[in-house]
This record gives sequence, C-alpha cells and structure tokens, in this order.
Amino acid sequence: METLKAAIPEGLKRMIGDSTVDDLRATSSSLHSFFHHFEPFHQLLTELVDPKHALCGKSKDAALESKQLGNQCFSKGNYANALDFYTQALRKAPFEDGDMENNLVATLYINRATVLHKMSLLTECLRDCTRALQMCPSNAKAWYRRGKANASLGNYKDAMCDLNMAKTVESSLSGKRQIESEEKNIFDQCKSTSTVRQRKENTLTTVGEVPQVMLQCVNIPEKGRGMVSSNAISPGSLAHSEEPYAVIILKQCRDSHCHYCLNDLPADKVPCRSCSVPLYCSQQCQTQAGGQVLRIFPEVHSIIEKLPSDLGEYADKVIQGHDSKCETQNITEHKHECRGVNWSAVLPSEVVLTGRILARFLLERTSENITYFVEKLELSHCYERMLPESKLDTHIYSIVLLYCLNRSCGAALSIDEVTISQVVIIISQMKVNCMTVVRLKSKDACGLSDQFGDFPSCPYLTSNVEQVRVGKAIYKAGSLFNHSCQPNVHAYFISRNLCIRTTKAIPAEGHLELSYGPQVGFWDCKDRLNFLKEEYMFQCQCTGCSEVNLSDIVLNAFCCVNSNCFGAVLDSRVVSCEKQKIKNFMRHLKIDKNDDIHKVLNQNDASHHIQPGYCLKCGSYRDLVPSRAAAEDNLAQAFCLLGDFQLSMDHCKASIKILEKLYHPDDIVIAYELVKLCSIQLSVGDGSAMDSINRIGDIFSCYYGLHADLVFPYLQYLRR
Repeated sequence: METLKAAIPEGLKRMIGDSTVDDLRATSSSLHSFFHHFEPFHQLLTELVDPKHALCGKSKDAALESKQLGNQCFSKGNYANALDFYTQALRKAPFEDGDMENNLVATLYINRATVLHKMSLLTECLRDCTRALQMCPSNAKAWYRRGKANASLGNYKDAMCDLNMAKTVESSLSGKRQIESEEKNIFDQCKSTSTVRQRKENTLTTVGEVPQVMLQCVNIPEKGRGMVSSNAISPGSLAHSEEPYAVIILKQCRDSHCHYCLNDLPADKVPCRSCSVPLYCSQQCQTQAGGQVLRIFPEVHSIIEKLPSDLGEYADKVIQGHDSKCETQNITEHKHECRGVNWSAVLPSEVVLTGRILARFLLERTSENITYFVEKLELSHCYERMLPESKLDTHIYSIVLLYCLNRSCGAALSIDEVTISQVVIIISQMKVNCMTVVRLKSKDACGLSDQFGDFPSCPYLTSNVEQVRVGKAIYKAGSLFNHSCQPNVHAYFISRNLCIRTTKAIPAEGHLELSYGPQVGFWDCKDRLNFLKEEYMFQCQCTGCSEVNLSDIVLNAFCCVNSNCFGAVLDSRVVSCEKQKIKNFMRHLKIDKNDDIHKVLNQNDASHHIQPGYCLKCGSYRDLVPSRAAAEDNLAQAFCLLGDFQLSMDHCKASIKILEKLYHPDDIVIAYELVKLCSIQLSVGDGSAMDSINRIGDIFSCYYGLHADLVFPYLQYLRR
C-alpha cells in the first residue's frame, strides 16, 4: 500500500486531504482514474486475489510435510508439538472428493484424535473421530479410537456400538481379534462401575435471559442520538442484547479464538475447507462462517444398509450428526473472502469488516442503490474530522476492496465514483461505530476448562484480571448508546453477542451511557480526552471530564514529602487539566471535616497551592522525578522479589480500602482487586477467602447477571 500512496501526485493527495463529504465523488473518481492507468496497482491486485499467488491457499505437499513433522513428534512422545503440527496440516490439506480410504483430511483427524487421547482430552478426541468418520465412514481405526474415547468417558453403551462398527468394517483377522479384546475390557469396566459419567461439551452458551427494558432512541443536544429507557431500571438489569450486523476476528487472535463465535479455540480446532487461515471451535461455526456443509459420501448408505437395524441407526446418527447438519444463516461471513486469496488476510480489520457489510448489501439489496443502503445503516461517520492521511488511506482501501470483491468472488459491484464514495463513508463509519469484542480472563488462569483441578500453590499468584481484545463488530442498535467516562451501563460479550447491563439505578427517561474506552479512575482526564478525540473524533463533556472527581486528582499524584501530611502532589501535566476543576470542587463540595477525602484536599487552602510539585494541603515541595522512580522500584521489589504472603495480603487490603474511597464499593474495579486478594488467601489456606469470593460474586452479578460464570470462568475455579 505504501508504494501506491507514494506514487499518487501531491496535488491529488492535497485534494483528498482537504475534501469534505460533498467532494467525495470527485476525489474518488480522480484517484480511481489514476490507479486505472498505474501498472503497480494492477500487480498488487493480482497478488491479493489470484490463487496462484496466494499464501492462504490449500497445499497437499505442505500438509504432508506438517503431517510428517507431527509423526516425528508423536514417536518421541512430544504430544503437544504433534498436536500443533497435525492442526497445521489440517489447515493446509485440501478437502478431497476422491477415494474415501485415502482421504488425507480423515487421516489427519484420526492422527490428531490419537494425540488427544494420549493427552487425556477425551471429548476432543471423540469429536475428531466423528469428523474422520463423516469423511470416511468405513475407517475401522476411527471407530476403534472413538470406542476407546467413549469408554474412557464412561459412555459404555456408545463404546460398544463403536467397537461393533469397527469390527464390522475391519478387514483383517488380527484387527478383529484386537477389537474383540477391547470389547471384553470395556464390558468388564461396565460391570465394575455403577456410575456412568455424562459427556460434557466444552462450549460457551448463552443463559436464557431476555431484556425486559423498553428502550427508545432520542436526539440529545451536543451528543446526537442516544438511548433512554421509558421506565425506571434497577441496577443489574439486562437492558439490551444483540447479534452483530458484521464481525471480524483480530489478526493477533487467529490462532487462539474461533473465527465465527470468537470463543477460545479447543484442542480439536476445525479448519476452513477452502483456505488455510480461519480456525473454528466446531463444524457448526465453520459452516455458519463459510457456508459449506460437510459432504456425506454416497457410499455411506451402502455401508449402513448392510448393518443390523439398531447398529445402522447408530452409525447413521454418528456420521450425519448435528455437528455437520447445522442450520446456516443467510449471511455466510467468510464465504465471499474464501478462495485461498490473500486480501482478507492482509487488509486491515476495519476494511475486511467493510467487505462483510458490502456482502450483506449484495445479498439483501432490494435495489441497485448503494447510497440508499448506506443511509439505511443509520451509522454516524467522522470523515470530515479525519486527518488528511487517514482520508487518503480510506480512499485507497475503498478502491482496492471493491476490486478484490469483484475479482475474487464475482461480486456485482460497480466500481465508479458513487460506489467508491459510499465505501469511503462505510470505512469512516467503522472508525466511530465499531465495537471491540473482548474476553475477560485471569492471567494466572489460562487454559482452564470446565474440569478444574486442585488450586495451584504459587508464591506469586496474584491473578490479574485483564480484558483480551479478540474482534471488532458492528451492532446497529448498540452503536446508539452514547459515551460517558462515568457510565451507568456495562457492555460485555457472550460469544459474539453484545449484552448491555445497568450498573446503577436509572430513572424513567434517563440516558443509558456506556464507556467507549478508559473510565474515570483508569486513566487521568487528559489521557481520556486525547484517546476519545483520536479514536472517536469527539470532545468528551461527560460529568467525569467536566466536573472534579477524586480519582482524577490522585490517580497520578504523589504523597506529600511531609510524613505527617496526607495531601497530594500533582505534576504539571495533571495540574493543567485539573486546576479549574479543583477550583470548582472547592466552591461546591460539601463534606465532613473528618472524612478521609478531606485529608487529600483541604477545602480551605487547596486553591492557593495548585502548583506542580507542591502539596495541595500544606504547600510542601517535592521533587517528582526521583519520587516516581523510587515508587516504581519499591513496587517491583514488593511484588516480584519479596514473595511475602502477609505483605502481599496487606497490600491488597490497603489497595481495596483506597479503591473503595475512589469508586463505589460495588464497582467492578473492587472485584478485580478482590480476585488478587482471594487468590493469595487460597494459596495460604486463609479461611477468609470465601468472604472475598462471595463479594466478587455479588459484584459480578451486578455487572454480568446470570452470565457471570460464562464471562469469567475463573470465578467457578475460585469457588471450587
């Protein structure tokens, strides 16, 4: 892209950089005309859309190479690496329509199932065996491996049926004897146990909770459209739930999260059938994204017809089970990108997301008018507030995207000034309407599944809670909620679904406002304002940014040099943003003289000492640079070097007390700090850990309701 940008004449660059929405047709036409006669542009398109140049296409040779590496790791007992190589091979292997017995994909599924069984990942092993059988139903090894997995899971009836099928399709006498021996072992196991364990699917599903709130969109002065409730809402209520209009996974999560539902990938990942990039958590997600239902070979019916009726019904249920017959939506998100071409893998996420919106236009349009479609989206855009370089990038990507769609998947989109200008608008809409889909997890709880083991004993276990950015999505109604740095609703995600829950009581006709980024107390006011202006092109005027709050004052403050003074010392950066707010604070604040807040700000004297480096209470001066370094050094020693449990717990408790004064006692920030505290308490067997865990549960219930355990599985782990 840099080559294209550098070649554009300076006059045209300035024309685009200075353009308004009314100029878009002229600027689009001029740039398109330049590219039309510019050979490097057509060469770039060839590299992006011609499968011969594709890095994303299927390759049997590459698959066989990865398979061989997997075999070598397996023979050495290195099962983790073997699993990775077999998965790589599955991504690269073409889905063949030829001989079932020599089907490479089926063989790879069986190989990976064998590794999963060795690693005691039995449910995943079972699913891979089933996938192999859907491609090659006469494979005795797949039936045999599936039988052993079912037996290990305690599903003895299914295990016996699997082994009967294995014995039926096995051609060698020695193979039949081995299967009969395994049948006897399973029969003995079944007699010796009275408990049959149920198989658990490792999937994240939504809890049946439906929003009971009536919301309406209204025009709000200085904020445009916003959402209000027609009735009063209590804290913890589910105010809104919505499927995405379009969604895309972020590039850094392609190997760790499902490309459709955005959940964590299991060990038995399912690859796309047409290219080597996407991975899915199930065949259902793969089908929803790619629109390709697994082909069942006609030979299946001839095999089933020869079996006894009960065994035939069982085999038919396994081979043509629910995982391969899922219902597909009208929109197949990856289908229009999926030919082994490169453009969807290399273009920015917002551009690919625009491509998915254009695919919906092609599928849903009732007229040829793309302008009407963009207006009907009813999304705001920020084109005229974009920087000149961003405007140029948006023009370039719009033209490239249209050519990629037309050349790689035969999309019937006119490439003219009208269409290009509307695509420019859509990309600029992504800038301000796109929501980042996040997952909540503990850094020390990676890899936890439904089956929790014993709590680990670790001297440095602090379980920091973090939000992992996994995707970007457009939610048409969700984009109507306005921003506040002190929000009264909380947005979170169940799979790809957006949920918005109230965290405070909201009166009838009250505005529902969520946070687009860092809230009060996470970043200081100046950083929040800069972030919102750069990312969303508006100047925040919420109460958190226009009125004084204690969090902004002390967030980056230093303690007074006088050990007997509890005042705060601000640097010049904070002073410049907070000075006027502090004066207003002194004028209007009504607090008790004995309140701890009064120790930070003296309401009689603070307005006379608002100078960088000077204590707001007593006026003492402090050298800020060495103080910051010393503080960082002390924190590093306390957390990373000492490993003193009592010291760690004391710090967490003190931190919670401070947070309770800066935030509401039931704020989510308190819960995150409590996770650290109870993790340490559990490590040392402190009986008060249960009180911390119960408090975490109460706070999470307000922010996530019935979804708390789904959003943050580590909560279940702590309870165990």
